[in-house]
Amino acid sequence: MKDNGVLKKPVGIWIRVSTEDQAQGESPEHHEARAREYAKFNGWDVREVYNLAGVSGKTVMEHAEARRMLSDIRRGHISGLIFSKLARLARNTKELLEFADLFRQHNCDMISLQEKIDTSSPAGRLFYTMIAAMAQWEREEIADRVNASIKIRAKLGKSLGGAAPFGYQWQDNKLILNPPEAPVRRLMYEYFAKNKRKKGVARMLNQAGYRTRKGARFTDTTIERLIQDPTAKGLYRANHTYRDGAGKLKLKPESEWVFTPVPAIVPEALWQECNDILDQRAKNRPGPKPVQLFAGILHCGCGKKMYVFARSPKYVCPKCRTKIPIADIEGIFRDELQDFFVSKDKVREHLRSADQNLVEKRDRLAAHSQQIEKVRAEMRKTYDLYQADQISVEGFGKVYRPLEERERALSAELPKLQGEVDALEMHQISADEVVAEAANLHKRWPGLTTDEKRRIIESIVEKITVSGDTIDITLCYTPSSEELTKRQRNLSDSWQPRA
Repeated sequence: MKDNGVLKKPVGIWIRVSTEDQAQGESPEHHEARAREYAKFNGWDVREVYNLAGVSGKTVMEHAEARRMLSDIRRGHISGLIFSKLARLARNTKELLEFADLFRQHNCDMISLQEKIDTSSPAGRLFYTMIAAMAQWEREEIADRVNASIKIRAKLGKSLGGAAPFGYQWQDNKLILNPPEAPVRRLMYEYFAKNKRKKGVARMLNQAGYRTRKGARFTDTTIERLIQDPTAKGLYRANHTYRDGAGKLKLKPESEWVFTPVPAIVPEALWQECNDILDQRAKNRPGPKPVQLFAGILHCGCGKKMYVFARSPKYVCPKCRTKIPIADIEGIFRDELQDFFVSKDKVREHLRSADQNLVEKRDRLAAHSQQIEKVRAEMRKTYDLYQADQISVEGFGKVYRPLEERERALSAELPKLQGEVDALEMHQISADEVVAEAANLHKRWPGLTTDEKRRIIESIVEKITVSGDTIDITLCYTPSSEELTKRQRNLSDSWQPRA
């Protein structure tokens, strides 16, 4: 969905309410309304509601609604999930870590209203860092419990449960040559030493009718992996890889590798010759594309994002061709950091305004909740009188019905107030972190690496808009003039930097 031509953030709402919650008057409808108000306050588009009412928190990952939610995240249908508290997402710590891993991999934000966690904000991103540390700790704990056994078995040359390398087979827990495969493995090195092309080696093997152990055709990737494997020169390497949180195979530190002598397929000199060729090729490969500091953050006044195209020194709008040099936008951004953050008065004023507005909202929410309790007390009192035959049926209806209608109206307004307070508290947490971390950025900026600069920009900048001769920088915790008008939020005056 678009709002004034700008694509809204698509989010989902996760509803899982316990029996205890419902006894306290927190119905699924109440939780949904509160989450919708939070989304509305932030200008987000609620696309889906995932309702798991009555489902145990011990295992929810395999529930149909959970699978639907994860599918929507993977295909980009939603980029954020709002829920009442972490215990309602999953009470099982392992599942919570798994959820967080999946969310982080697909750039999807988690918004927990009770814990004040919103990973779309700078402070909220700390949650992902903590969760990642917890997951790593858990993986290391598991690894430590089996590591000693693995190393002992590896040093003895025994099978660790995996398949034998191509050209070999396990026999009595020992690696021996595989008669049909070993000659093919040797041909790979001979062909590669001669024509120095991985794809050429794969093509020649495939044309000769050779196939992998699973019957597939050889590829250049398979050829490279097998050439680099030292088993062929007589050294079986074990305990050298692990899978990260994303399931990708990564190398362990070389100090943890275990080598065991095995029968060689090729002379060590031939193995080294082929690997020297691969190493030299790797050095000559072009490096990754340069990271552009303001990619995804710099917008044109027409609403389109601005990009740096190949060999161009400028950010360009693909729609109206507005341009600004890369060096200019970084210089302007650095100057604005100095002008804003070295002014303690500006910082204090922003925080003071935000604090005052939050206090007023909290007071209103507390007063509103008291009104609800007062009306409910009157309803209970009236009902008790009716039960004691101290009021007629007609009299009960005249007194009770207006109270019931008022309680319904007050309860309907409650989620809206709670959503506003939730959003303001999230913004306050972000503001505190931004001010604490960015006070001396101007001084340190020239010495930072490109990656460090990019991380800082992502953490403190919401959007930069280039309109003619004006450049508008909106910080993560500084509402723009459009937001102030639309949301009627008087957190602070919008900051319009110099062109």
